[in-house]
Amino acid sequence: MLAGTSRTAAEETERGMSAALQVSQRPSLAAAIALLESARLPTGDLTAAHVEHFFFAGPADAPTGLVGLEIFGDVALVRSLVVAPMHRGSGEGAALLRHAEDHARGRGVREVYLLTTTAEQFFAKHGYRQAPRDSAPAPIRSTREFADICPASSAFLTRRL
Repeated sequence: MLAGTSRTAAEETERGMSAALQVSQRPSLAAAIALLESARLPTGDLTAAHVEHFFFAGPADAPTGLVGLEIFGDVALVRSLVVAPMHRGSGEGAALLRHAEDHARGRGVREVYLLTTTAEQFFAKHGYRQAPRDSAPAPIRSTREFADICPASSAFLTRRL
């Protein structure tokens, strides 16, 4: 902890959760799609290659949480962070997001982007800020999620790592 800062009880709980949470890489495509579809999140463009940078919590055949990245050099797109309803509020989503950000940082990513229609407050709590869509770097604009899957009304957020 930095001098002059303090953590709330929720932040301490989330930090404890991330230490205790078992996060695994590369869920099966079928398990990832099942969890994403249960939350009504887009899956139409997902392929087996996408799950290289996907992480999950819970059993491999029925994850309780999932987050994915599309990495393009020093920028990345966060794909569909999702937590099963029975695990929401436990800190699992925050722990998965931190794990994905650490993975991205380790691969040289300096800026992370995402689109959301439902979770803007969650991401703002974790340091993401709204940005104009036209400021998106070319690799992010070229993703199917940005170009045609997420509606124009989606919030476009970014965070410097």
